[in-house]
Amino acid sequence: MKNTIAIVGRPNVGKSTLFNRLVGHRKAIMDNQSGVTRDRHYGYGDWIGKHFTVIDTGGYVHGSDDVFEESIRRQVKLAIDEADVVLFMVDVDAGMQGLDEEFANVLRRYQGKKPIYIVANKADTNARAHAAGEFYALGVGDGDIFTISSQSGSGTGDLLDAVVSHFEDPWEEVQDEGLPKIAVVGRPNVGKSSLVNLLLGEERTIVTEIAGTTRDAIKTRYNAFGNEFILIDTAGLRRKTKVKEDIEFYSVLRSIRAMEESDVCIVMLDATRGIEAQDVNIIALADKNRKGIVILVNKWDLVEDKETNSTKKIEEQILEKIAPIAYPPIIFTSVLTKQRVHKAIETAIQVYENKTKKIPTSQLNEVMLKVIEEHQPPSVKGKMVRIKYVTQLPTHNPVFAFFCNLPQYVSDSYVRYLENRMRDNFGFIGVPIGIIFRKK
Repeated sequence: MKNTIAIVGRPNVGKSTLFNRLVGHRKAIMDNQSGVTRDRHYGYGDWIGKHFTVIDTGGYVHGSDDVFEESIRRQVKLAIDEADVVLFMVDVDAGMQGLDEEFANVLRRYQGKKPIYIVANKADTNARAHAAGEFYALGVGDGDIFTISSQSGSGTGDLLDAVVSHFEDPWEEVQDEGLPKIAVVGRPNVGKSSLVNLLLGEERTIVTEIAGTTRDAIKTRYNAFGNEFILIDTAGLRRKTKVKEDIEFYSVLRSIRAMEESDVCIVMLDATRGIEAQDVNIIALADKNRKGIVILVNKWDLVEDKETNSTKKIEEQILEKIAPIAYPPIIFTSVLTKQRVHKAIETAIQVYENKTKKIPTSQLNEVMLKVIEEHQPPSVKGKMVRIKYVTQLPTHNPVFAFFCNLPQYVSDSYVRYLENRMRDNFGFIGVPIGIIFRKK
């Protein structure tokens, strides 16, 4: 990536608040509780005609009891390595802390290799701005300390003027527009982040055995093996009654928003637990939002009795539970052993292609009018429905309009019949199909 800014520092100094200001909206979760951000979080912004990528990072800690400490430190260092400019945030209100000094030692190895700016946050009064001078003692940074208030935006203009002076113009990197968006969704701890990390070939998100490790929806561009798309790792979706913390509540909202913005949802299940009620709810939510769906049954390597628990038997159980939704492909995989992982991605791309597929009107009528002739709509109250013509509507999802004399008399069972024949003849695996009737 070109023109990349990394925002780093100890916990709770306002990194996510500044991130949200630079990208122009509340994309990262913010809370007074330290340690909310864990993974590297990416967004896009621009200033005086120059575009850039911003990386928000978890708070750098050392010697704490936090089980995520080592992973967060690794994520922070990866962000610094990726960045063209590093913003080292400190808190004027709290003053210089031991963790600030420890992190300054980490940054010294990058001094002279890339621009580093000390950003003194919460300097919303003259007295606080004056107190920021103590941070010169950290011995890192290029030039003056920038005093800002990330909450109000005060001082961020001067900071950005300095930052973008290091960037290329114009910014040649193409952003997300036009690329398929594939969201990895599911209950907590089914292997979503492990799948994302495996595909990207790096620890893009932190993985632990603790459910709820991922809190934000993390977007990353994937470009390998001839495929290019936006891959979105999401927080685990639990039932509302199970959500206790405010932070998890917002994480769930972000996951649902990521699902709504995606084109295809890879819904991950745990093979050792089978399909549960919340899995059904997640699949139903994706269907309600008219998303392409791929069901990925992960941890297949941990299923001991594979003869008794055959894939065919489990597929039948899944389809029975999610009925009447019957179109998603089901793939059995193991992220740990890398079994059939790329097949899952190939299938997701195929589903996206099906979702955007357009069938020529002449071909539609040639095929479907024969299907209708073979099995006419049943008469209702002595009325005979005559379907004359069919066309695909210019919508984001496959929707087909059948023109007939009496659209109000077409039964639900006949709609399902037409949908099944559409799938038999034109595919549309993994994609919800809309069928409407209009008067001719």
